[in-house]
Amino acid sequence: MQARTSVAVIGASGYSGGELVRLLLGHPSAAVTRVGGASSAGSKLGEVHPHLLGSPAAELVLEPAEEIEGVDVAFLALPHGRSAELAPMLLDAGTRVIDLAGDFRLPASAYPEWYGFEHPAPAWLGKAVYGLPELFRDQVSGAELVANPGCYPTPVALGLSPLMLAGLLGPGPIIVDGKTGLSGAGRAATEALSYSATEESVRPYRFPAHQHTPEMERSLELATGSAPNVSFVPHLVPSVRGVLITAYARAAAGSTTATLTDALAAAYAAEPFVRVLPAGGMVDTKRTRGTNVVELQAVVDPRTGTAVVAGALDNLVKGAAGQAIQNLNLMLGVDETTALPTTAVYP
Repeated sequence: MQARTSVAVIGASGYSGGELVRLLLGHPSAAVTRVGGASSAGSKLGEVHPHLLGSPAAELVLEPAEEIEGVDVAFLALPHGRSAELAPMLLDAGTRVIDLAGDFRLPASAYPEWYGFEHPAPAWLGKAVYGLPELFRDQVSGAELVANPGCYPTPVALGLSPLMLAGLLGPGPIIVDGKTGLSGAGRAATEALSYSATEESVRPYRFPAHQHTPEMERSLELATGSAPNVSFVPHLVPSVRGVLITAYARAAAGSTTATLTDALAAAYAAEPFVRVLPAGGMVDTKRTRGTNVVELQAVVDPRTGTAVVAGALDNLVKGAAGQAIQNLNLMLGVDETTALPTTAVYP
């Protein structure tokens, strides 16, 4: 029997880290052998994530991140800025890295403005592959360092790039409205994320300077060769999982709901994790809950000449851990769908 790839999940105490471990428990070619954390170091993973009790991973002891070595692949599910410090040490030691933070998604010059720090490892930015498999699959398979996309940019890039390439969108800015559940804000307990503050509340946050804005622009440029101008406003909604984006652009002359829908359907006909809805269908985050699927729909409003693209996904799966495992599968040369569910948890 072929040896399984040894995997470390660094930042395993967070929501994305816990989801990585949960999904990897069903992976036949990879085994989580080490887990890392900061304040949780010294605890068993099952104490931090009780939903993992009864699994082999529950007995793993969280180690300080900087002490983890000797694994084939490391997932970094860390706060922004921390991955940029840790990844070079792992890479230099021969470990392949999949970073779930934003530390390798942008040019070095963008980090002071959008992330608030000078990038400590700019040499690695040019070597990192943007890990959106449906658009950059061939680059991912041989990569040493994969920058896993953000939850909001994933449906934006998937939904808009085929339409841009087909010439179905006109010139001008792209406006993106986003909604996310509370798990997208991380596990840290704060008053702003408490039940009393979030129940029955929908509120915008961190605009116009959300860090996913330049990532949307860059991912679309990488996919199409054209650099759009994006205005992005995210909102926090009272749910646990799910991301919904609605993108607005000028429709090119002759574009219709049918031409947009046909372009998306043709682009993703062979993709197991992209579900393009027919004209009249409406995306729903609940249909993606617990899956690595993104739902897409496209509409032209002929009265205003506006093209509208909506996308829904589970922010912890296709928006984070699931997409990271999809990238792992490409790096290992195994079936891309391995250990990744496509059927939602419902209701």
